[in-house]
This record gives sequence, structure tokens and C-alpha cells, in this order.
Amino acid sequence: MAEAPQIEKWIRPSSIFNKGRLHTGAVLGISNGRVEIVTDDLRVKEDAQIHDFEGILSPGFVDLQVNGGGGILLNETPTKEAIWMIAKAHAKFGTTGIFPTVITDSLYVLKLAVDAVMDAIGQHGVLGIHIEGPHISVERRGTHSARFVRPFDEDTFQLVKKLRSAEVPTMLTLAPEVVSPRNISRLVDLGAVVSIGHSNASASVVRRALKAGASCFTHLFNAMPPLAGREPGVVGAAINSDAFAGIICDGIHVADEMVAMALRARPVSDRMYLVSDAMPTVGGPAEFSLYGSKVKLINNRLVNNEGGLAGAHITQSEGVKRLVDCIGISKEDALKMAITVPGQAIGLELDQLHRRSIEDIICLTNGLDFQRSLADFFQRIEKND
Repeated sequence: MAEAPQIEKWIRPSSIFNKGRLHTGAVLGISNGRVEIVTDDLRVKEDAQIHDFEGILSPGFVDLQVNGGGGILLNETPTKEAIWMIAKAHAKFGTTGIFPTVITDSLYVLKLAVDAVMDAIGQHGVLGIHIEGPHISVERRGTHSARFVRPFDEDTFQLVKKLRSAEVPTMLTLAPEVVSPRNISRLVDLGAVVSIGHSNASASVVRRALKAGASCFTHLFNAMPPLAGREPGVVGAAINSDAFAGIICDGIHVADEMVAMALRARPVSDRMYLVSDAMPTVGGPAEFSLYGSKVKLINNRLVNNEGGLAGAHITQSEGVKRLVDCIGISKEDALKMAITVPGQAIGLELDQLHRRSIEDIICLTNGLDFQRSLADFFQRIEKND
């Protein structure tokens, strides 16, 4: 029988977010840098020093769409070191789990990104990879380069197979009018998460893709036709489905009213999750290069040389606050959208405090402002002792 862990530290926050619930009255016991006890039973702390924390303790945020950070864009620097630097940039804002995202590019760049993620996974919060394109609609490509958009091919299939053979969680964004139901099923059979996005498809084509195994939508409303009374399109099919859907909540990509409407309209709860679609300007300089052209941060908008939006300049922490302050949802639901639901979308349980490293637990104010990691919290206490 294994010995019970020796608890070295106790902390009593105002509340905790754990297993999809925000509740008060809990005490955490820490041993060897991990949470070993999550309990409401105060007797466990007899004769032990308790550190009180005025705020919320939570697993770190999860972001399934991270193009860059810290001045680095994955497409421009597809190496494991670059991925770790991107992850570290987002960790400074409370995001401890990411899917580095490679957007539409040459096969050469895609291969490099796949190999880099395979080398980087499991360290610094790298959870898997999001391949966004190249099998998308030219008309709905957004900032993706038209010269790299192409029909589905065996090269992509073999790269996804390589990732899944190594058990790397993989999300692939595609347009169902470009990729057949048969090929969607082939990808799903590998264990990949097929997400519908950058698409001009009709609702009926989208429904066929969902039937073939697609289970997600990429940045709902963006790179999709507007919702119309006689043609629901991708947006209408997404909202009426029970599939997962990512959404950017920066007040720029999607109006707050539309975010609120989509949340209310879903037939199944807890299917919407927050993504940042972040670019290198998060934790980095105010401009970067994409496809050889400059993208600049102007009035909090990332604008390419065509005058269009090119990703987002927002953190998950800011998105969570906006969900509460501007959209009006509960703190618990906002945290679920940034931690619980994205984990469910990729088949991972990421919202549990027990056995988590204190490096991956974040300290939030009661108003959901990110402060620091729990590891930093204890380091500051030790410095002051």
C-alpha cells in the first residue's frame, strides 16, 4: 500500500474552479509541487500553517488556436524551440495548455511544423497541434494565402497519420465543400478532430460533414458566410448542431451580441469554447511578418496589407473577462469555456486540480484578472519569510 503523501503546504482560496465547478470552502494540500488534496474538510489542516488567498485558484487556461506569441509566428519559425517560446509567452497570461496552430502554407512548412510539435509536445504546456488549412475555401480564406490553398491530398493524410501514430492530439480545420465526407471519415478514424472552418458551404453540406465525423467548428462566425434567413450556411448549421465550436471574444472578430446569441441558441450546453487565435504580438512587438508581408497592430486590430484582419491580439485571460463583463455569462461558465470545454473537444480532462503541478494552476482575482501561477504565489511567500 502506497504511503500517503506528506503535505508540505496548505492554501485556502476564496474559491476554486475544479471539474467544471466554481465553489467556495475548499482547501488544497500541496506535496512535491503538486496538488495532492482538494477538500472541504478543514480537519486535515490541524497544526498546519494555512496560506489564505483572496481570489480564485484554477487550472490554467487552454487555447486550441495559437498561431504565435512572444514575437514568434509558427508558420515563420516551425521549430520546437519556437513553439516552446510561444507557449511561454502565453503562460505569462495564464494559458498553460496550447495547440500551436499552423495556418495554410506550403507542404514543406506543414511538414516542419508537424515534426516540431512532435518534438515539443508534453513540455511547456504543448498539448497537440492545430492544422488550420490548407484545404479550405478560397473565397473564405481570410488572411490565409490563396496560393497555398489546395484540394485535400494524401500528403496531409499521411502527416495526420504520423501525428496520430505518435498519439499527438491533432485538430484539422477544413472546408467540407473541399474535403469529401469519405476523407473526413478517414481523418476521424485516425483519431483526429475534424473542425469545419474557412468554409462557404451550405448547411446541408455541413450536415453531411458532421455525419461523416466532423465534431467541431473553427472560430464561429469568422471566415464563414453571414447568417441569412433563407440560407443558414455554416453558422446556422453550427449553432443548431451538438458539435463543439470555438469562438474569439475580443469585441472585434465577433460582436458581443452575436457571441451572446450563439451561446443562448445552442441546443446542447457546454459546446462553445474560447480561442484567442493569437498572433506574435501577444507578449511581443506590435508587428510581424506573414507570407513575407507586414501585419501591424492598429487600435488593437491586427491588419494585413489587404486591410483585413489577420488573427487576434488577445489572451485567453482577457477573453474570459470579456465573457463575464460584456457578454454577461457566469464566472463558472466563462472558466468552463476556457478550460473544461476545449479539453472535452480534444478528448482530454484538463479542468481538474488534483495531481496538477502548481506551475499549471493560476491565481485569479475574484474579478477574474490573472495574477500569477500558484508556484509564483508560494515563491513570493518564501521570499518574504
